[in-house]
Amino acid sequence: MKSPETDPPMHQRLCELLPRMRRFARSLTGHPQDADDVVQTAIERALARASQWRPEQALEPWLFGIVRNAWLDEVRARQRRGRVFAPEEEGEAVGHAGVDAHAVVLSVEAAMARLPEEQRTAVALVLVEGLSYKEAAAALEVPIGTVTSRLARGREALQRMLGDNRE
Repeated sequence: MKSPETDPPMHQRLCELLPRMRRFARSLTGHPQDADDVVQTAIERALARASQWRPEQALEPWLFGIVRNAWLDEVRARQRRGRVFAPEEEGEAVGHAGVDAHAVVLSVEAAMARLPEEQRTAVALVLVEGLSYKEAAAALEVPIGTVTSRLARGREALQRMLGDNRE
C-alpha cells in the first residue's frame, strides 16, 4: 500500500475516476444528461466534503456512494416537483459499434433499466464497475450479504430478460 505522501492528490484521483463515475451514474439514471448532472453534483459534494474521506479507505466506494446518493436526491426532488422521466427510447446510443453490437447494448441497457433500483445498483457497482462486494456494500451502506443477494437476483433477472439460460 502506498503512503499518503506518494498517493496522487484527491483532485487527480477524482479526474481519473470520472469515466467510471459517469458510467455508474449512467447505469443509475439511464440518460447521459442526467448522468453528467449527477456526476457534477457528486464531484462538488466530494470536494466540499474531502475532509470526511480517510486516505486509508478506498476512494472508489466513497465516491460511488456519493454518486448514488446524488441520484437518489435528484429522484426525490423530481417526485416532489411532479416531473416525468423521459422515455427510454429518447436515450442516446453510446459509441459507434456495429449494428449487432449496438442492438446488444440497447437490449442490455433496457434490461438493466427494468431491474429494481437496488438490483441495478448492485449489478452496476460489482459487474460493471468491478468493485468488490465489500466495496459495493460500503458504497451502498448495506451488509455484504445484502449486496450478494441483490446481485444474485439481478443476474437471474437479467438472464431471464436477455434469454440467456447459461450458468
